[in-house]
Amino acid sequence: MPLQYPHRQKQLESLAQKLGLSRQPRLQWHLLDLALTHPTASTDANYEQLEFVGDAVIRLAAAEFLLETCPDLTVGEFTAIRSVLVSDRILARLAAYYGLERYLLVANSALNDKLGEESRLAESFEAVLGALYLSAHTLDLIRPWLDPHFHQLVEEIRTDPARQNYKAALQEWSQALYKLLPEYRVRESEFAEFSHRFTAEVWLRDQCLGQGRGRSIKAAEQAAAQVAFLAIRQQQMAEETS
Repeated sequence: MPLQYPHRQKQLESLAQKLGLSRQPRLQWHLLDLALTHPTASTDANYEQLEFVGDAVIRLAAAEFLLETCPDLTVGEFTAIRSVLVSDRILARLAAYYGLERYLLVANSALNDKLGEESRLAESFEAVLGALYLSAHTLDLIRPWLDPHFHQLVEEIRTDPARQNYKAALQEWSQALYKLLPEYRVRESEFAEFSHRFTAEVWLRDQCLGQGRGRSIKAAEQAAAQVAFLAIRQQQMAEETS
């Protein structure tokens, strides 16, 4: 049943068209509307419960996809790849691809919180998945448009030795070689542009292995770990060919 407010209905129909769902009679518009209502816009009716469902849905969709397309992988590899596919970073990336921020009802106070943008997008994306799943009680409204993204992402991840989690990869390397954990030293600059607010250095055995910058401490540490890990990989490859 269409929503009471024609403008909002038109907005959601635009999103449904992007997802290839404009002709889906099973789509529950009130659920999709709820999935795109941030808690700051309504304390009583918002996306929090649908996000809870969507968290399980994205894991199930990713598990089915991996089993069908990569049956040669071990369970450990399934787990490693799925952890990337369902990460906030990837979910926010997918949300941005479909422009979910344009459909999200949210208070200006939350919009001004740039540090919370990734989480906000990831949460709303999960909530949309929850709404679509509860509309059909299957993955039929989800996998046709989500699978192509999974194809591209899995290809990227499988060609990336760090599974796009350089902190974890660097930690495994340092523990195996030195029985030590890398140390991250982070500083914040109030004068830096927002996307480079934090600078992190990663140290091991009194040596700085890499430096990175990001809009959050986590992002800066990940950037520093990437610099360090790729430098180590390059050095190892050079030693193997020499």
